Amino acid sequence: MPALTPEAAAGDEPAKRPGPLQRFFGKRSMPTTTMPAPPAMPSAGTPVSPPLSGPIFTPPVVSTWPGPLATLLPATAAGGSNWEGGSFDPETKIAYLHSTTTVSSLGLVKSDGKRSDMDYIAGTARDPNASADAAAVRGGGAGSGSAAAGQGRGGAGAATAAGPAPANAAPAGEGGGGLTVRGLPLAKPPYARITAIDLNKGEILWSVPHGETPDNIKNHPALKGLNIPRTGRPGRNGTLITKTLVICGEGGFFTTPNGQRGAMLRAYDKMTGADAGAVYMPAPQTGGPMTYMLDGKQYVVVSIAGGNYSAELVAYRLPG
Repeated sequence: MPALTPEAAAGDEPAKRPGPLQRFFGKRSMPTTTMPAPPAMPSAGTPVSPPLSGPIFTPPVVSTWPGPLATLLPATAAGGSNWEGGSFDPETKIAYLHSTTTVSSLGLVKSDGKRSDMDYIAGTARDPNASADAAAVRGGGAGSGSAAAGQGRGGAGAATAAGPAPANAAPAGEGGGGLTVRGLPLAKPPYARITAIDLNKGEILWSVPHGETPDNIKNHPALKGLNIPRTGRPGRNGTLITKTLVICGEGGFFTTPNGQRGAMLRAYDKMTGADAGAVYMPAPQTGGPMTYMLDGKQYVVVSIAGGNYSAELVAYRLPG
């Protein structure tokens, strides 16, 4: 795959590139994939050989130095809305789903036979000129983490194989949308959302960003002076519905106006998506909330964990 240059980035002509299975097996009998040239990114710095991109089900690329290093994957190997599930109101026939938008990278490297008997394993090609110290800083392993920030399977900031990755990842636990260029996510926000789908009509009723803007975006020098609306933060967060509300905790950490680090348990109006309230949690939600009644009082219980915060269950009692 040719290196990305300013001239190629500025062009509009689609580029004929070997199909993904051709690149893996080295055969030329399969059809090529037609893709438009990637857009120019003047703020991204020195052009490099880009990661692979393509249509749905594009497989991981065999990672080579200096490129292509990996296949860009939106969302992540941790799943989109399938892991945590959603909620369904049998009376209105409306489904409520949490989903994320992040970009991670997935490459393959030749196995040394010690970690696996497979021919290829997940990893990123090494810079042959990198020193041993630089390799150690990069992690030195062959795997790459692509889970939602701060939530399982390594976190968004997990180390990849030695050598630079296609782009940096957001700090673990920040929830900034996965891979970044100069600290800003490649993906366009919202990075997480709650969506109500009217199954009577097969239409989206409403969709709102879920999660306060993460610190690494809110405090980024390039965005100083800008009013950044709520972007949402990635996570694997199930929803809970009541007669009138959708309840869901945030993924990742952020800093509240009073300086606390944590996340919020948020409630939305079921029919409009309007904010109905929020309470502080010391760590992000993991999994889905549940509710029960005891002695005439209603409780909402949420599992939370993340970063250095140990997993626990937190119960909130509804007023009244």
